[in-house]
Amino acid sequence: MKALKTLNPYFWKHKILLFWGLLFIIASNFFNIYKVQFVGKSVDELTKSGHLGFNRQVLIYVAIIVGCSLLTGFFTFMMRQTIIVASRRIEYELKNKIYRHYQDLSLTDYKQTTIGDLMNRLSEDVVAVRMYLGPGVMYVVNLLVLLIITSIYMIKTDVSMTLWTLLPLPVLSYLIFKVSSIINKKSKIMQKSQSAISTFVQDSFSGIRVVKFFAKEKYIEKNYGIKVSDYQNKALDLAKTEAYFFTIILFVIGLLNVAVILIGGQKYLAGELSVGKIADFFMYINILIWPFSLVGWVTSVNQRAEASMQRVNEFLDKKSEIVNTNFEEYPIIGNIEFRNVSYVYPNTGIKALDNLSFTVNAGESLAIMGKTGSGKSTIALLLCRLIDPTEGEILIDGKNLKEHNLNNYRKFIGYIPQESYLFSDSIENNIGFAIDNPSHEKVVEYAKIADVDKNIVEFKDQYKTMVGERGVMLSGGQKQRICIARALIKEPNIIIFDDSLSALDTETEQNILENIDRKIHNATSIIITHRESSAQRADKIINLTEIANSVTA
Repeated sequence: MKALKTLNPYFWKHKILLFWGLLFIIASNFFNIYKVQFVGKSVDELTKSGHLGFNRQVLIYVAIIVGCSLLTGFFTFMMRQTIIVASRRIEYELKNKIYRHYQDLSLTDYKQTTIGDLMNRLSEDVVAVRMYLGPGVMYVVNLLVLLIITSIYMIKTDVSMTLWTLLPLPVLSYLIFKVSSIINKKSKIMQKSQSAISTFVQDSFSGIRVVKFFAKEKYIEKNYGIKVSDYQNKALDLAKTEAYFFTIILFVIGLLNVAVILIGGQKYLAGELSVGKIADFFMYINILIWPFSLVGWVTSVNQRAEASMQRVNEFLDKKSEIVNTNFEEYPIIGNIEFRNVSYVYPNTGIKALDNLSFTVNAGESLAIMGKTGSGKSTIALLLCRLIDPTEGEILIDGKNLKEHNLNNYRKFIGYIPQESYLFSDSIENNIGFAIDNPSHEKVVEYAKIADVDKNIVEFKDQYKTMVGERGVMLSGGQKQRICIARALIKEPNIIIFDDSLSALDTETEQNILENIDRKIHNATSIIITHRESSAQRADKIINLTEIANSVTA
């Protein structure tokens, strides 16, 4: 259970709630066991009196039993209100920690995994861990406390009978240990299969238009069925293994009852035990039955939690290659210099840039042209510091980009990516996403600069129109212009167009560039494009070769 050790700081943080939970566990079990002796006393009292009529002493015993039962119920409720609440709080904190870590990971890390797997670790795996934090811990502690208290009362009643009835428990523990290791392995296999389903479904629905266009619904359905069948087989295999727990427990329970009847009967015939004491032993065993019947389930829960926490730790242990070491606030003017910059993509080994150098002064515009694969988009990613150069350095205002406050720097840049990505929200919220609490008037102003206002006002709900997932309700040109408006509303000092004018006609493109010149004329512009019309307004033009090892300015 090494992976679950990383949760120890959370237990310490919520130690007060857990301490009270422990006290409530002790109290609930004490009153649950304390009442048992009065059942035996009632039986003995009725046996001694020889009739079932009114018996004042029996009524007192019954009142004690009822009172203890009520107290047991109350303390059980309080036990859940402390331990389960603590587990929910830890779940909340853990999910936030994982999500924040996802935000800190670099672009390279995201390329090495799938969205479905990320989502599965944040949802299914954390839920499995929470089951360990709550029921997994609560039932184990409850069983230990119950076993200790019950053993004390049983030993007070009869030592030899206690030893014989509790003798099978070490055997039970050993069998649980053996089966739990098998469950752990099968849990990991099942969770990987579940992640594969999540990834497949996410890909299928994200590319639903492609699926429908090629009429591949049956093909997707067939592949989905294969993955679900694989998951079903693994889940059933795990369920069969878990079933051994309950078989073992029922067998042990049977042995315990036989032991009570056999040994108790002999002691009764020998005059060593009364009928009431034997009844007490049956009550003790029956009280232990339910907690012990949960041993298999709790062990399974804890093994799944260990497998899930191991998967979560794989991501939490990842360190982003992009690290911010500066937290000062200062303006960015917009001077850019690439000095002998090279970049090799770690996941493919492709050298996208080789010894690239150029300079752009603040307020100037630079057009970057070249064939597909020449490294144009890599320059945009480097400028945004979504990746760091393999060799060389990038200077912003004469200072190495790695030494800048990254969060501060990104406030001063506007980036329009090659792929126009919109959130499943309204047009207004998508445009205003880049700044805090934008006014409607400002959103409209920059929609006009991006030459998309004329299209928006024709929609039924205008700026409140929901764009659908990834902007599926809009055309390619409309999505690009909304993305441009989103970048410009920041009024950045550095604007980066990563081939983001490709879906526009020449007239619309010229209107947008003229509007930008009028509104944000002091900004440094980097225009990555295939079109000469986009580059002709730039102060400088560089042309990258396919290997990116030479530059023509």
